[in-house]
Amino acid sequence: MNNTIQIIPFPNLMLAFIPIIIVIIIFLKWGIDYKNSLYAIVRMVFQLLLIGYFLIFIFKYDSALIVVSVLTIMLFASGWIALRTMKIPKKVLLMKAFCSILVGGGIILLVVTQGVLNLKPWYLPGYMIPLAGMIFANAMNGISLAGERLESEIHRNIAYEKARIIALKASLIPITNSLFAVGLVSLPGMMTGQILSGVSPFIAARYQIMVMCMIFSAVGISSALFLFLVKSDFTNLTDR
Repeated sequence: MNNTIQIIPFPNLMLAFIPIIIVIIIFLKWGIDYKNSLYAIVRMVFQLLLIGYFLIFIFKYDSALIVVSVLTIMLFASGWIALRTMKIPKKVLLMKAFCSILVGGGIILLVVTQGVLNLKPWYLPGYMIPLAGMIFANAMNGISLAGERLESEIHRNIAYEKARIIALKASLIPITNSLFAVGLVSLPGMMTGQILSGVSPFIAARYQIMVMCMIFSAVGISSALFLFLVKSDFTNLTDR
């Protein structure tokens, strides 16, 4: 199998934007506001190019302090974004969301990097940062879904214990659907990327199994911990 990854020249990359232009034209024809979508696309390009150069710097210096600093920023950002759809002020729940992702996601990251992969050195940036990104992002989404659903159920005068169960189930819907679909409907990002770079599909499948397990666990543990920590905040709502 060819282990040389296909390099995409910038002129070729520009071709990927042609279908986007078609979608924008459809928006214009149908009278749909295209500005938000256009802004999202421009921001996506800027962010990915910026993180590309930033990761080159991180990999070059190979510093544990830099890696830990990046992970800390990722944790705070994920905790803040997780509360975006909730009506309770972020300052009330931020540390609880942060602690939930830190404990739930941190345990999974530790098991995967130091147990499954046995990284040498332990902070190996090329593995630690991408894996932490996947874990924290999914834990963030799980907390966001759980919090929003809990808030909704509490406002419907559902008892906290029952609302918590409903919220935890809701937080696990996306990853559970992915577990059912993987290999049948889709080849997820980790596996697809490795296959495109020339890695054996059997090896890529093992990595993807690891990823699916770590995402399910991170979402479940982080969401459950968050729902436990915010009990007083939401039971107070039912008393009003």
